[in-house]
Amino acid sequence: MSNHDMIKSIFDASIATKQAARDPLLDPIDRAADLLVKSLRQGNKVLSCGNGGSAADAQHFSSELLNRFDKDRPSLPAIALTTDSSTVTSIANDYHYDQIFAKQISSLGQPGDILLAISTSGNSANIITAINTAHQRGMHVIALTGRDGGKMAAQLQASDVEIRVPSAVTARIQEVHLLVIHVLCTCIDAILYGYKPA
Repeated sequence: MSNHDMIKSIFDASIATKQAARDPLLDPIDRAADLLVKSLRQGNKVLSCGNGGSAADAQHFSSELLNRFDKDRPSLPAIALTTDSSTVTSIANDYHYDQIFAKQISSLGQPGDILLAISTSGNSANIITAINTAHQRGMHVIALTGRDGGKMAAQLQASDVEIRVPSAVTARIQEVHLLVIHVLCTCIDAILYGYKPA
């Protein structure tokens, strides 16, 4: 296979995954957007977490809320729990890596806040621990997963939302996760501020 053929096949696979995900994810994305808007209207905040590429997605979402997405608007309260290296490494060193997000949630999370928990496999131990801690704090959870939802899916409550990408390929799942993040940002701006998508 030539480089051009390989590149085209990756584009085609990404497009096909997005097309396959669109209709199954309509309802969960809609419910997640409503949950986020309700929480933000009530003066609550969004905490986000993930590992590796999912950590980057957590930070991406937080920055879109705190700064802006497509149009100028007031800043919205969001914290990416992946960004404070001193806190993350001290918790991992003094306790356990599984606690790096949960310890932060136990201090920063308040009833009515949202946890955006991201894992392509759904099996990240520190994300599962974070979800359980968020529930203890009276928070709602929006889970971005893939494959079969993993162990995370079993931890979710009726008021939570799982957005599960119908793929088993990590790169394809992450690509759809990023698209979902942009769709959620668009919905938040449209509902809260009446902005029309570009």
